[in-house]
Amino acid sequence: MRKILLGVGVAAMVAGGWGLGAPGVRAAADDEAAKPEFYTTKVKPIFEANCYRCHAGMNHRGGLTLSTKAGMMKGGKDGTVLVPGDSSASLLVKLIRHAGPVNDPKPMPPKAKLTDADVATVERWVRAGAVMPEDAPPQ
Repeated sequence: MRKILLGVGVAAMVAGGWGLGAPGVRAAADDEAAKPEFYTTKVKPIFEANCYRCHAGMNHRGGLTLSTKAGMMKGGKDGTVLVPGDSSASLLVKLIRHAGPVNDPKPMPPKAKLTDADVATVERWVRAGAVMPEDAPPQ
């Protein structure tokens, strides 16, 4: 009887969208990440703390600026770094994971890896379409 109740309880949780990776839970999370506020409150602070020193304001190392949407979409000397909706194809994600391409293994940021939580936040934002305000103020 105990096994049956446990099985029914687990089945109810999954059917109700409480299970890990359940479509209802993921859709709600992606909806949040697809709003400009997600970029402003979660992603931009990560970039400001870890990337802006070299890739914002007057500094555009490698030809890349991360402080504006236009700069993110243009990319740098190695081409585009952002593929909205596809984190696995985005060079930005590969570099912050310290899993950059073989021909350019320099990880970003170069001295210290971002936390797993910060990497996950950026990946989630990219997967949701890399939505950000059109006119992000330059830093």
